[in-house]
Amino acid sequence: MSEVAETPKTYAQLSAARYCPKWFERWPLAPWGWRELNLYGWPLLISSIGLALLGQPWGWFAVVPGTLLALLLYFFRDPPRTIPNAADAIVAPADGTVVDVTPLDYYEFLDGPAVRIGIFLSIFNVHVNRAPLAGRVVALRYRPGEFLNALRPESAERNESMWIGFEETSGPRRRFAVRQISGLLARRIVCPLRAEQTVTRGEKFGMIKLGSRTELILPAGEVGIAVQRGDKVRAGSDVVARWK
Repeated sequence: MSEVAETPKTYAQLSAARYCPKWFERWPLAPWGWRELNLYGWPLLISSIGLALLGQPWGWFAVVPGTLLALLLYFFRDPPRTIPNAADAIVAPADGTVVDVTPLDYYEFLDGPAVRIGIFLSIFNVHVNRAPLAGRVVALRYRPGEFLNALRPESAERNESMWIGFEETSGPRRRFAVRQISGLLARRIVCPLRAEQTVTRGEKFGMIKLGSRTELILPAGEVGIAVQRGDKVRAGSDVVARWK
């Protein structure tokens, strides 16, 4: 399978600019973490340095804010990905574990049967979401809700979520959808997309802060599923399905 290295995308740059300064985009950190990194990162860094400078016995306590700072940076990490270039490839919209590969008798947006691929993101996964295909945003729908554990099946229906309906930008213009679903600890879904905007395959389009779930819904009769429950996937680079 041929692949191409990730390259900057116009919309990704524009959306990131709304959340962070231009220079921050050069760091391997999610642009949507700019606020938290400033709000919590600087006090943790100052506390760690201050305690270390105090010397013994207080110097040992510098480990606590230093560890918390490392965990904060780790959560908002945004490593580069290699995006598959095969025309039939459909990539994972999120990092995590596949917990759901479910056929659906009818899905209104697709006007027919569908298959849903659910990916659970633990707090240790990269939380940046990426587009599974090149497409145009047809519609978006935010729904407030509960914050159940994302491993529970009912969380897909009861938790806070952002639904994005896409349509291919070329070819038969098939439709597909992505849902960002909050989890037990997640308290904020980030999705700067707007109707009629386009994304390319593997392009970053938002994130869910803390543990969560992301779903990909595809037309059942037109795809071959390439993953099963328990598989580990990476957003933007791992193929989860292929067009027939």
